[in-house]
Amino acid sequence: MRLDGRRFSNNVEDRRGSSRRTKTIAGFGGIGGLIIAALIVWISGGNPISVLNQNSTFATSDEIRSDYKPTAQEEEYANFAKQILAGTEDVWTQEFKKMGLTYRPPKMVLFTDAVQSACGQATSAVGPFYCSGDETIYIDLSFFEQMEHQMKAGGDFAFAYVIAHEVGHHVQNLLGTLSDAHSQMARMSTTDANKMSVRTELQADFYAGIWAYHDNEMFGSLEPGDIEEGLNAASKIGDDYLQKQAQGYAVPETFNHGTSAQRVKWLKRGASSGNISYGDTFTPSYSNL
Repeated sequence: MRLDGRRFSNNVEDRRGSSRRTKTIAGFGGIGGLIIAALIVWISGGNPISVLNQNSTFATSDEIRSDYKPTAQEEEYANFAKQILAGTEDVWTQEFKKMGLTYRPPKMVLFTDAVQSACGQATSAVGPFYCSGDETIYIDLSFFEQMEHQMKAGGDFAFAYVIAHEVGHHVQNLLGTLSDAHSQMARMSTTDANKMSVRTELQADFYAGIWAYHDNEMFGSLEPGDIEEGLNAASKIGDDYLQKQAQGYAVPETFNHGTSAQRVKWLKRGASSGNISYGDTFTPSYSNL
């Protein structure tokens, strides 16, 4: 991506190294199993912290990490995240204006190890997440290294897709889509609630594509291969792919984020059209998503 000279968002709070140390005591499979479970619920429209709340307990000490020193690579990631967030602010301000609305940007918190949000406490094992309670995106930047080396889903646009997807949930929150989906899910069976979650996640993927289209229109940010990086990342976080990686087989009725093919489809639709009206993932039959 071409980001030289781009501004940095002012809506970023850097808590790296300043949070209390938190130990996670896993209820099953140790921390390795917990990370796999967290990957399966990564980029959740609801409360991804639930994977930890259900399977672990927290023991928080009062020790402050005064010895924390970010690496040069981490500082690059931090600056990158600030620029991408700024880009989402510019794009969604414009898109909301087209709809006669005013965009209220989310905050972003950079943290290490563990963090407290309005949605609860989480460790970096849950991956990046959006909390509608405080309209904030939380991210431990080491996740980008995990994408690069463990998930084989690296690249600057792939990293940008992660942030843009979480901002997509914020867009849903501002438009009322997120609360409507959660309200319906609370009254549904587990299977139907999972399907509603898939619809919500796919729309957030679509919104990430919308951002990419308009960011490129505004700033000429995309380079050859960028979109392919994002599509590769989308394919690596499909429920079917992650479940097969974790347990050797997929259980479709438990999908709550969409298959690899679905995630690629909706990200690509947003990135190729730039038209927000094409992003209705709630009306089509489930089999046609």
